[in-house]
Formats: sequence, C-alpha cells, structure tokens
Amino acid sequence: MNKHQPLQTPAAATPDDTKSQATPRDIQGVALDMDGLLFDTERIYWQVGDVILQRRGFRFSSDLQKQMMGRVGLSAIGEMIAFHQLDDEPATLLAESNTVYAELLLDHIRPMPNLDRFIDHLCRSGIPFGVATSSQRQFVEMILPTTTWQDRLTFVLTGDDVTHGKPHPEMYLRAAELLSIAPAKMLVLEDSGNGAAAGMAAGAVTVAVPNEHSHDQPFDGVELIAESLGDDRLWAMLPAAASPTDTGSSS
Repeated sequence: MNKHQPLQTPAAATPDDTKSQATPRDIQGVALDMDGLLFDTERIYWQVGDVILQRRGFRFSSDLQKQMMGRVGLSAIGEMIAFHQLDDEPATLLAESNTVYAELLLDHIRPMPNLDRFIDHLCRSGIPFGVATSSQRQFVEMILPTTTWQDRLTFVLTGDDVTHGKPHPEMYLRAAELLSIAPAKMLVLEDSGNGAAAGMAAGAVTVAVPNEHSHDQPFDGVELIAESLGDDRLWAMLPAAASPTDTGSSS
C-alpha cells in the first residue's frame, strides 16, 4: 500500500460554512464509509492503538488518530511508526494490531446514531448504495453480517481492494464505476478529514458526518457538515426524501 502525506488543509469548517441548503440534488448513488460513520469502531481502534503503543512505552493520542483515520492498513500503521519513530516492521506491527482488534471487535461494536433509520430510507428510496471503507476485508466480513441490510449493498470496497488509500480518490472513483454513474452524481458520506478529501478529489458530492473522534478535523469544501445520519439537511439531498419520515428530527 502507498503511504501518503498528511492532509494539509485549513481549520475545520462549521455547519454554517457548508454549501448545502437542503436543496435536493441529482444523486444517483451513495458511497458510505464504515468506521466512525456506520459503526463506532474508532473507539475500538483507539483501544487497539493504546494497547499496541503501551507495549512500547507510548500512549495513543488524538494527534496520531487524526493522521491514521481513513487510511488503509499498512499506510495507517506507517503513520504510527513515523509518529513515534518505532523500530517495528509495518507488516509485523499490522499483524499484531489485527490480532488485538479481532479480539475486541464483535464484543464492542455498536451502530452510530440513526443508522437503522438512514439505511431503511436508502432501501425504500431505491437509490443504489454501497460501502467504501479503508478497513481490511477480514474485518468488514465480520461486521456486515451483523446487519439486516448486507444483501442490499450494491458493492463493498475495502482497503484490500485499492492501491492508494484515502485521501487519494481511488476508492471513490472505483465506487462510482461500480455504481455505473459519474462521480458528480454520487453522494459520499465520510466522518474523517482524509475520507472527505478522497470524496472531493474524486469529484463526488461529499458530506461530512463527524463523530466525537473527528469533529475537530478539517472538512473544508464539503457540501455539508451533518450533525448525524438523521440530519434533515442530509436527507433532503437524497431522491424522494425531503426529511426523515418518522420523527423529522436531526438528532
């Protein structure tokens, strides 16, 4: 996997700075990140990183997490090695990290707020959607079977399926190809600065849905910074969905 330089952008935009005014867009497909957007796995990654680094006399930190978020396996591990000037080989450290993550994953994973409502809406709208995640396929294949909507996915792209990880646009260019649409007709949902940069570089309509681990990351240029997957402004960008149908809440 290729290693990329850290994302260099100005300070994060606020919701008032974003371009979307809840205007319906000609969206013909949706590409969803997974970690931190659909599932609260960033909390688990933090635990894994802290276990790994404590074994080497360090602690995991928000600054390191910002560098690693959205990147594929070896690229993310490369950021950890560079950050703490570790002597470990990337493949060896990744294998150790994978072991710890696999032990924690299924017991600690939980959905992000409004996930079921949002996925149900996508299913009922008829718009094709899929997952485009930097996670390794072995972990994606552990997580998705726990859902009731895995068989509704048009595609599943993982970090194992690309040469260049986010913030490179390869992931989302491939997602548009699998949806058989132009990137400009695709809505990308991301929780990290690296992921949002990848969506925008691909030419997709990109919406940031930050979580507690990424709310202070830069999202300059995104169409919208949503409060959650239940944000009315996000729903208004989708076909035949002016707002959430059950509560109308953006919480």
